[in-house]
Amino acid sequence: MTKSWKTKLIHSDAKIPEGYRSLASPTFRGSTTLFPSASVVNDTWDQWRVGYTYGLYGTPTVLELAARICELEGGLHTILTPGGQAAISLINFALLQSGDHMLVPASVYYPNRKLATRLLSRFGITTDFYDPSVGAGIGSLIQKNTRLIWCESPGSITMEVQDLPAIVTAAHERDVRVVLDNTWSAGVLLDAFSQGVDITMQAITKYIGGHSDLLLGSITVRDNGLYQRLGAAQQVIGCAVSPDDCSLALRGLQTLAVRLAAIEASALSIARWLHSRPEVESVLHPALPSCPGHEFWKRDFLGSSGVFSLVFRPGPTQQQVHNFVDALKLFRVGYSWGGVASLAVAYDIGRIPGRPPYDHRIVRLNIGLEATDDLIGDLEQALAKLSA
Repeated sequence: MTKSWKTKLIHSDAKIPEGYRSLASPTFRGSTTLFPSASVVNDTWDQWRVGYTYGLYGTPTVLELAARICELEGGLHTILTPGGQAAISLINFALLQSGDHMLVPASVYYPNRKLATRLLSRFGITTDFYDPSVGAGIGSLIQKNTRLIWCESPGSITMEVQDLPAIVTAAHERDVRVVLDNTWSAGVLLDAFSQGVDITMQAITKYIGGHSDLLLGSITVRDNGLYQRLGAAQQVIGCAVSPDDCSLALRGLQTLAVRLAAIEASALSIARWLHSRPEVESVLHPALPSCPGHEFWKRDFLGSSGVFSLVFRPGPTQQQVHNFVDALKLFRVGYSWGGVASLAVAYDIGRIPGRPPYDHRIVRLNIGLEATDDLIGDLEQALAKLSA
């Protein structure tokens, strides 16, 4: 068949040598997946079972990243989402229905709280926010229609470490599933499934991505029934992930161990230095005794990462706290964390029910890969301006 040059743009007969191998995983992009014949065309989302059907359900690049995260977390299946919040939303939409109730820690990531109070509530799903230190006492909060208990350990901003085994035991006695946001540990510093957790999720955006240049989330389960419900919901919600983002995350995985080790050492040095400062009331780092639930971190975790908070002693106004953050030269101001650059964000949590009375005196730090002494020097010069 003789083809026009215009057709050759789409249907080329050009050949390249076969057999290329590289240390880098290839990046497969595509929406349309080709079938060998008309009789085998189907729209099944579970491509592990039936083979590739559509780009929405993942290219080989996407499934490789999912498989590698699943391996690290010790799960059966992992589903990827376009971000951590998308993972949270998919879990709730897949496993809850009108009339259900869930329990969420008061220390939870704020968009998770907003999802519950501003969106799920419109669909007849009710939520109660519990004290993250409740432990086995959560049994008294479980209602007949409670279907999920969310945990986040440590908690966002206030960093409370939860007694996961106690919560899991109380939940399972009442046939309630437990979900853990395991982002702080990058899915490797806390073995959630050994604690009995049913579902884990994390923002791959953070430590696995590692360079503040992608948005991804993951959900990992050990139960095939949960996997089927999550996959079926993802298909109809349509939350596809970018193969290009997945390729960046695959690259990030290769350096995760060395980055976490360097970040842990630097963050601990900085946290201990801050603990000695007269301006600071408390340092909320899970590896320090001053952090609520430190004993559970010591029991359950293999190490610590680089996100923690400091609480100033009473006295500075909110504007003075903002001046402290603005005076930092190496710490940038911005959401998210887990990248190579250090960040600082001031919060006012006095308006959030169930939060400790830190009000506007709390600042969360993300420690990156800058020299530790340089970061301490930056904090020291900013602290000098706190009372100015």
